[in-house]
Amino acid sequence: MALFKDILGAEETLFKNPVALDPDFMPKEIPYRENEQHYIADCIKPLFKKRNGRNLIVTGAPGIGKTAACKHILQDLEKETDEIYTIYVNCWNKNTTYKIILELCEALGYRFTQNKKTEELFGIVKGMLNKKSAVLVFDEIDKMEEFDFLYTFVEEIYRKTVVMITNYKEWITDLDQRIKSRLIPDTLEFKPYKPGEIRGILEQRMKAAFFDGIWQGEAFDIVVEKTAETGDVRTGLFLMREAGSAAEEESKRSITIEHVKKATSRMQGFSIKKDSELEESTKEILELVKSNPDMRIGELFKRYQKDGGALTYKSFQRRIQKLAENKFISVKKLMGGKDGTTTIVKPFEHKKLTEF
Repeated sequence: MALFKDILGAEETLFKNPVALDPDFMPKEIPYRENEQHYIADCIKPLFKKRNGRNLIVTGAPGIGKTAACKHILQDLEKETDEIYTIYVNCWNKNTTYKIILELCEALGYRFTQNKKTEELFGIVKGMLNKKSAVLVFDEIDKMEEFDFLYTFVEEIYRKTVVMITNYKEWITDLDQRIKSRLIPDTLEFKPYKPGEIRGILEQRMKAAFFDGIWQGEAFDIVVEKTAETGDVRTGLFLMREAGSAAEEESKRSITIEHVKKATSRMQGFSIKKDSELEESTKEILELVKSNPDMRIGELFKRYQKDGGALTYKSFQRRIQKLAENKFISVKKLMGGKDGTTTIVKPFEHKKLTEF
């Protein structure tokens, strides 16, 4: 009798390559983004003829392939030529001019940064970049605390394409006019994935991450459905990883609906970013929301000011928006009523993901 045929052995695993479920994992192909990649490549092509490239703003909702497409382009460039520097910077942590310059020094292999001021380091970076051409990708550009570095780059780097990735289409409208007039950027908007495309992407990651025959069809269908509800592929990656872990914890050889249910229960508290990656002022706002759930944003701002917060209301709104985008909190707009239109702010809850 095969009493234990469905039980996973102590040395066995369901995961062929769990790294494939990491949001930062780069697959060999970026499906459903071929047109967008061609557009980005067209902005860069003049560099091959030693002419200036076109600058570009890449926009769209979170988790729809903006970063992956840009990184894929950089990888292709590195294989194609040694005459174009390819540099990617995530501005979530590198959110000042000095931090940006340090990151560029690191990317260019310059190590003698200690005790040097921003201007001196930029002079070194400029000298290195101007020996060739450069593609500079600034991801989450809206997280920057200052933007003068863009003006300096556009003015003093001879041959370059500057790509700026943001979830906020309106971000460019708040940029200083003198910077916009120098950048003159094209805009490329990534549209949300269609349900069939979400399925195709998750199937690609599933095949890369798990051994064949591990997933029951109905269980995978639920992952696709729940990912389509959020529109964010990272949700599906999280659910697949957690469902696989739940199955292994039970020593099962296949992933069932019950394991997906357990995975969705673990979505509570899940966020795209880690708390530790937040800057201090944003952490303070997050803690304020947690201690004052379901509060109107205006009242929350008054509480923030009372506690000594220094941000303006507009800056406070932006931090709230970014926390919501990265699933630390949720916001709900209420229309009408005696107070007019307002926004209710509360800690994030994944209610939809636990409905079956």
